Amino acid sequence: METIQLTESRETTAGFTTVSEPRITSPLGFTAAGMHAGIKRKRKDLGLIRCEVPAAAAAVYTMNAFQAAPLTVTREGMAVESRMQALLVNSGNANACTGDEGLADAYRMRKAAAHALDVPEHLIGVASTGVIGERLPIGKIIGAVPGLASSLAVVGHEDFCRSILTTDTGIKAAEVRLHVEGREVRISGVAKGSGMVHPNMATMLAFMTTDAVIEPAPLHGLLREVTDESYNMITVDGDSSTNDMVTAMASGLAGHRPLTENHPDWAAFREAFAFVSRELAKMIARDGEGATRLVEVRVTGATTLEGARQAAKAVVGSSLVKTAVYGADPNWGRILCAVGYSGAQLDPAGVTVELGGVTVVEGGRPAIFDEGAARRALEQPTVEIGVHLHEGVEQACAWGCDLTYDYVRINASYRT
Repeated sequence: METIQLTESRETTAGFTTVSEPRITSPLGFTAAGMHAGIKRKRKDLGLIRCEVPAAAAAVYTMNAFQAAPLTVTREGMAVESRMQALLVNSGNANACTGDEGLADAYRMRKAAAHALDVPEHLIGVASTGVIGERLPIGKIIGAVPGLASSLAVVGHEDFCRSILTTDTGIKAAEVRLHVEGREVRISGVAKGSGMVHPNMATMLAFMTTDAVIEPAPLHGLLREVTDESYNMITVDGDSSTNDMVTAMASGLAGHRPLTENHPDWAAFREAFAFVSRELAKMIARDGEGATRLVEVRVTGATTLEGARQAAKAVVGSSLVKTAVYGADPNWGRILCAVGYSGAQLDPAGVTVELGGVTVVEGGRPAIFDEGAARRALEQPTVEIGVHLHEGVEQACAWGCDLTYDYVRINASYRT
């Protein structure tokens, strides 16, 4: 199983460098591990990230009313001092809709990790992903934690990444490096997610680490901002999960002055942090269950940012658009339909639509275009759909995937 790559290692104009072999343990102070604890039949299913110091931390959670027990436990711990020293994650079982017993199991996971690592319980985050409504095999998990903790290592990246996957076809990881006050700062992230993915979080978990010096309050503000333009702008199938969570941990070991919005290097750090988040979000969308193509919808010329986001998410989330992409059918009427019901302010007579640079709609009416060129645009690994509303200056981008026969096959037998 390989890492899903969208960006090659390169220097960027934004002042950071992307890394071709990302590791969640690359920032100073972090180790990780992953193992098979017996939750799933054969594959790794229990993972751990540890920071050598209590890290400044931030987290965002799913908007689903049925929030899984691990989210409750993690949120409670974060409320103590907004710091985290370790994250214990299991896959194969979501520990969602499991009542008081499930909540007690999440606390037991936290306690086991705290004991094995000799850190206070509130500094341990927990997360779960998998089948909803089944109790965790908590005895297996607790029995495995000591061995998991003893195997923590800087080289534990791949084992951890494998341990959090469910129907994912590959590891999702990204890393960038930049300089703050002349000191190298690293930002890394890993994620899982393939189905039950929709804006306002998805069936996804994402974990970010950095050695930047930043206090919890600005880190939390940054994570919330970036989530709205990355993880909350993806969809696979329109379902928002019970277990979604994104966390960020900052060890502070890079040694520069604390980052705030007033720091001269804040803009560069923000863009680097956002880049990692966008890359992970796009990897999740590209790896949608049964997907063959990544779909990128960019809406420009909107009167408000929210309107641009509404329109982009409506198009990328439309089942009719998604099936048209799968069939490489330039059926632009489906795109206009989605824009029309999105709620974005627009004049139908002013809308332009492009498929990979081929203008198919101009002024709200069909343009004269090369059908073959439009089809070829829809056959690319990344399908680019552009919508210009010609109403204002705001823009937004959303990501999704095509909808295939395999999506039905995978989800029809998910539990069996």
